[in-house]
Amino acid sequence: MFEFRAENKQKGPTQAEAYLWEILRNKKLGVKFRQQHIIDIYIVDFVCLSKKLVIEIDGEFHKNRKEYDLLRTQVLNSKGFRVIRFTNQEVLSYTENVIQQICDALSKI
Repeated sequence: MFEFRAENKQKGPTQAEAYLWEILRNKKLGVKFRQQHIIDIYIVDFVCLSKKLVIEIDGEFHKNRKEYDLLRTQVLNSKGFRVIRFTNQEVLSYTENVIQQICDALSKI
């Protein structure tokens, strides 16, 4: 199961993931983020290890995986990580709102 996820992620980022990565990389929000980082048995889209904040970008694939995503979030929470999720559409159409939510989450930690 782990290998499947790792292979699946190697196909490259979605447009929304690539777009958000340009905003998060190089400490543009004041903290370091990593992309496609392994935590436990999961590969998260983005993580700020110093703040223990995970950002997940959910596309169409996730609509039928609600239970799996909930379990994944619970495992990450049990490891001390806070998880925030956005859809591809939110990232691409409401970028300023997404950035504000990320900054708010960072300031609360």
